[in-house]
Amino acid sequence: MKILVVGAGATGGYFGALLARADRDVTFLVRPGRASVLRSRGLRITGKGTEDWEPLTPQLALAEELSEPYDLILLAVKATALGAAVEAIRPAVGPSTTIMPFLNGLAHVDRLTAEFGADAVLGGVVKVVTTLTPEGDIVRLAPLSQLTFGEQAGGLSKRVEEIREVLDVPGIDAVASADALGAMWSKWAFIVTMGALTCLGRGTVGDLNAVPGGSSLGPALIAEAAAVAAAAGHPVPSDELAFTRTVVTTQGSSLVPSLYRDVVDGRPTEAEHLFGDLTARARALDVATPLLDLATLQLRVHEHRASGGQ
Repeated sequence: MKILVVGAGATGGYFGALLARADRDVTFLVRPGRASVLRSRGLRITGKGTEDWEPLTPQLALAEELSEPYDLILLAVKATALGAAVEAIRPAVGPSTTIMPFLNGLAHVDRLTAEFGADAVLGGVVKVVTTLTPEGDIVRLAPLSQLTFGEQAGGLSKRVEEIREVLDVPGIDAVASADALGAMWSKWAFIVTMGALTCLGRGTVGDLNAVPGGSSLGPALIAEAAAVAAAAGHPVPSDELAFTRTVVTTQGSSLVPSLYRDVVDGRPTEAEHLFGDLTARARALDVATPLLDLATLQLRVHEHRASGGQ
């Protein structure tokens, strides 16, 4: 199976490297700058448990070099880069190509489906804790490394099982799901809860829970997000709701999501993809989300400033 990994950053680079280490046929679609780094340094994975891993010499392709279809495309880019990625992969999409995106939220599934058809696009969720160093190396911060994916229509298909077998390599927990969209809604609810909590409170989870009234904000946020998911037909399982409530009410926790770090550093975020889309769906479903609406407004102000008012 010919695999094209779109993006060789902290997520795509990590999973692509594990597949390449297992002798899967993997090519990374990258920009010229990233290609230069990878050609000079190799694809390096560091962190606990990777001490004996040698740098990989990855197969690379620039957008203008794509000329034939791939069997599987793993899309691991930021939502802000989705439009460019869609145009870049067109030459790599054939009649039997499967596209598996690993972005948060759901707007990207709608976009990819509109461009390439529902049959070509799977639902998918990634759980991994990695980061990219200034030198371009990938650091594994925790052993969690899971890919969950499945048909948009639900159920377990032959192609999903075949893909699972290909992705089931050392270091990757590949899970074929009969309800991939449900898994995506559950993660989306968690992501927006964490983002709204820390951005509205301007601090870590521990900071929020250290002040009067702070411990009630997280549960209220997950309740709103879960209400939207339920109205959309994908209720968040009770054990995941309990987990999220525990995470957002943990005393002394230093946890902050990447969205909050981007806000603090003045960088653009995936605010519209994560918050704008969720609150728009809430309006369409007649679900009240006053706290998430406030977080969305705050993040839009941030985006306005980060873009210089454009």
